[in-house]
Amino acid sequence: MSLRINDIAPDFTAPSTEGEIRFHDWLGDSYGIIFSHPRDFTPVCTTEFGVVAQLIPEFEKRNTKVLGVSVDSVEDHGKWKRDIEAVAGAPADFAMIDDRDLTVAKAYDMLPADHYLPAEGRTPAHSATVRSVFIIGPDKKVRLTMTYPMSIGRNFAEILRALDAVQKTDGVPIATPANWVPGQDVIVALALDDKAAEERYGPLDIKLPYLRFARDPA
Repeated sequence: MSLRINDIAPDFTAPSTEGEIRFHDWLGDSYGIIFSHPRDFTPVCTTEFGVVAQLIPEFEKRNTKVLGVSVDSVEDHGKWKRDIEAVAGAPADFAMIDDRDLTVAKAYDMLPADHYLPAEGRTPAHSATVRSVFIIGPDKKVRLTMTYPMSIGRNFAEILRALDAVQKTDGVPIATPANWVPGQDVIVALALDDKAAEERYGPLDIKLPYLRFARDPA
């Protein structure tokens, strides 16, 4: 069964470019982003990991650790980091785990449907991890998931935006509207009546009885 929102993210122990990682311990009280990719030294993956390298300062500002997953060895990851840095113009200062035994890929359901076909006629591509993304909270719960096919590179600007929205709404009675970005108005939950909402967030912009906007609480 695939992971659902609010499931506890499976714990695991795996070798990585930063030494052995025990996932829940490694995450600590931070948010985390786990993102899988099919193989090292492939074009789309190199561009994606290059963007992650460029965004590390942004993730650090958000108290978020990022963790790359693939079926390659730690040694290969180390070699590939040089290519990532050449493309990105930034050091690949984030952990990548060795998942050659597919422990993490299976626990997080990162494999395509073809993986479950009979072995006869399958190719290595059938067992390649798809481009999955999991945002994990400090409570170790899955907060958000995204999955892309192998042929499409992920939009990490959207992943960063989604992380901002997860953190903005975490534990408070607000939600974010479609296409929200930090600084834009948020939606006040119906759990608060107008008076309580205005005391908390200031004047409301009421579009409909159930659609009330307030300024983004910075």
